Amino acid sequence: MSVTYEAIDPVHGAVRFRDRKRWAWALSVVYPLMPFVGIAAHALTGDQILLALPLVISYGLMPLLDALIGEDENNPPEAVVPQLEEDRYYRWLTWATVPLHFVALIGCAWWAATQPLAWWAVLLLAYVAGTGSGLGLNTGHELGHKHNPVEQWLARLVLAVPAYGHFTVEHGRGHHRFVSTPEDHASARMGESIYRFALRELPGGIRRAWQLESDRLRELGRSPWSVHNTMLQSYAVTALLQLGLVAVFGWVMLPFLAVHNMVAWWQLTSANYVEHYGLLRARLPDGRYERPQPHHSWNTNHLVSNLATFHLQRHSDHHAHPLRRYQSLRHFEQLPQLPSGYFGMFPLAYVPWLWFRVMDPRLLALPHVQGDLARVNIDPRSREVLQQRHGRPSQAAGAG
Repeated sequence: MSVTYEAIDPVHGAVRFRDRKRWAWALSVVYPLMPFVGIAAHALTGDQILLALPLVISYGLMPLLDALIGEDENNPPEAVVPQLEEDRYYRWLTWATVPLHFVALIGCAWWAATQPLAWWAVLLLAYVAGTGSGLGLNTGHELGHKHNPVEQWLARLVLAVPAYGHFTVEHGRGHHRFVSTPEDHASARMGESIYRFALRELPGGIRRAWQLESDRLRELGRSPWSVHNTMLQSYAVTALLQLGLVAVFGWVMLPFLAVHNMVAWWQLTSANYVEHYGLLRARLPDGRYERPQPHHSWNTNHLVSNLATFHLQRHSDHHAHPLRRYQSLRHFEQLPQLPSGYFGMFPLAYVPWLWFRVMDPRLLALPHVQGDLARVNIDPRSREVLQQRHGRPSQAAGAG
């Protein structure tokens, strides 16, 4: 059954809107179960390499579908957005996704422990499970931005699956404050490979989250090492889940869970890398940075991958208006646009020379950059090379 929203717009008068993607959003719910496609293929054929089938679908079929089906630039009218955001159907989809991430990990662990798999097949299944739990970080991202107890707790639960309980604190109170500035370890710099970026982003996130949560609790007169620490609450669920898997399925779970966790973390690092690469917020006369605007994030409207990620890829509107729910996020003209959805951009990022070849010209061609390296967030270690390759003679003095 379709749902039509009606409202009165002060400029356009009566407005009617029907979300044509309403039921297609269920793809975000079922996508975490993708590892079971590989398990089913292995069960039917006995061929262990078919456990990798989810990777072929994610990084082969999904970019192909994005290219064939294209982008969706439609926006819901602002007059109906309050109704759209109050429609609990969209909320229930994110809630329903949380237990499915637990189901996926436990199912993969069970298959790895009970089947006569080669060592490489165990690690392959762990890798596949990790990519699924990386999507759990996306679910936690959507829930963690909602300021109500139910969704905050659901965010902590789903972040517990890949042992990333610090993410809501770090992302909401750290990354969103410093995004697209040299101070943000979760914003990639021009000339910085994803591997160099990971060495800043992964430890930096934990350190900043712990500092932010410790400061919050001390202001309330509480110890950071208490049950009130939201990070420790999530990590406690992680311990219960993952130690429980070790107790039930044995020591094979140690390498399995190590690979699973690292791959899930790598998925988030990959997303952070492509979302703000090289983009820079300007300094105001008082020394502060300008407010985050849509052009401070890379955006993509590719339909299929957005349906599988709760509109994460409309990242420009998300950073400009972080409290908006996924179904209300908008497309804007003249935004930094990625050439593919995230399923296509991640593999590109893993080949640095190819990433730089594709993305550096796009970055410099942006309307608010216009080839000026002074308007770009540059990796200091790559500055001299980039200035020689892309700089203007007049920029030499300002580069310092």
